[in-house]
Amino acid sequence: MIQRYTRPELAKIWSEENKYNVWLSVEIAAAEALCELGQVSRESLSIIKERAKFDIKRIEEIDKEVHHDVIAFLTCLTESIGPDGRFLHLGMTSSDLVDTSFAILLKQAGKKISDGLNKFLSTLQKKAIEHKNTICIGRTHGVHAEPTTFGLKLLGFWEGLNRAKKRFQFAMDEINVGMFSGAVGTYSNINPRVEEIATGKLGLKPAPLSTQVISRDRHALYLNELALIATMIERIATEIRHLQRTEVLEAEEPFYENQKGSSAMPHKRNPWRSENLCGLARLVRAYSLSAMENIPLWHERDISHSSVERIILPDATTLIDFMLDRVNQIISDLNVYPENMKENMFKFGGVIFSQTVLLKLVEAGLEREAAYKLIQKNAHNAWNKKDGDFKRNILSDKEVLKYLSPNIIEECFAPKEHLKHVDTVFNRVLEQKDLVGCKR
Repeated sequence: MIQRYTRPELAKIWSEENKYNVWLSVEIAAAEALCELGQVSRESLSIIKERAKFDIKRIEEIDKEVHHDVIAFLTCLTESIGPDGRFLHLGMTSSDLVDTSFAILLKQAGKKISDGLNKFLSTLQKKAIEHKNTICIGRTHGVHAEPTTFGLKLLGFWEGLNRAKKRFQFAMDEINVGMFSGAVGTYSNINPRVEEIATGKLGLKPAPLSTQVISRDRHALYLNELALIATMIERIATEIRHLQRTEVLEAEEPFYENQKGSSAMPHKRNPWRSENLCGLARLVRAYSLSAMENIPLWHERDISHSSVERIILPDATTLIDFMLDRVNQIISDLNVYPENMKENMFKFGGVIFSQTVLLKLVEAGLEREAAYKLIQKNAHNAWNKKDGDFKRNILSDKEVLKYLSPNIIEECFAPKEHLKHVDTVFNRVLEQKDLVGCKR
């Protein structure tokens, strides 16, 4: 991933230095397992562990000759170890090394992503509670519907991301497998006990079955969950973009000292961070599709997945890490404008309370269809008119007054009825221990 969207910790995880360190740890784990089974002497193992070193430039030099990065790595190690280097990679294939290493690297990246998710969920929860009773208009199809609260909006984002977090934990468990099964996965030249011992040393589980590669549905699940996290972030960013429109201006991205919004127009305060997140989400979703296309390999294996994974696994995890940090900054420093929310909500004299008046008429004995037509007529007469006032229209409608007193009509235009169960929703969502229930 380009440096602009890469944070230092993920850059370190996907660095060549860390990759080869993980490769070395996998080869050492296999050698230790062979030693425990009596196939490699303790003396040879000690020499391997003491002398095994790699030099990235030397690996690159060898790779230019052999055109095989794993062989280049092993040759480099053997040069530093000496004759005992022959005990490395016994009975293994390149995929035993690479697939097992990818599991470790994805586990490392996943830990950082989980930390970022937890941090953002905490920020989102605090902001939701802060604005639990900040009343605003709810919109459906982009059009004013009925009152809600800004806290409920944020709580909805929290609930969705909390489910995404739990699904991602399940995906991390699925990817947490290694293999040491040799050519076409039959253990023809390696004892299955090596796999059990070595994966245990590496903090992995042995893959129940491998065909010289670990099945790519595991990787696809991991990438799909990243895509879901990205899309949940995009959902939040899209809401902020809509709310920051000049004619709405109910919430706004932070605008910091010395920040500039446009090279041409000094007045501009654009939601560029949210727009950026929407764009990055498209990339992560595209990577998840590539991961799905890696599943149908030829027979026991081919290498068509390799070039794809060298790009999508580092890029997708790096982008999610970046996106979580950015959206956390946005929500943490978000500008919220309750007065604008109230002003927008009461446009056109309270047409948003049409359902309340409708139900009162039905309760009073008017047939629903007749009541609907009566309320719709008064609402549309107030809609998009400079002096439009739905409440005034209702209070002056003789047909309505046959069923409802002015006092009851006035009560219909109080938002409190729409908010009476906000605490119930908050308690129900935040008290849940497990919102997913994924079971193995």
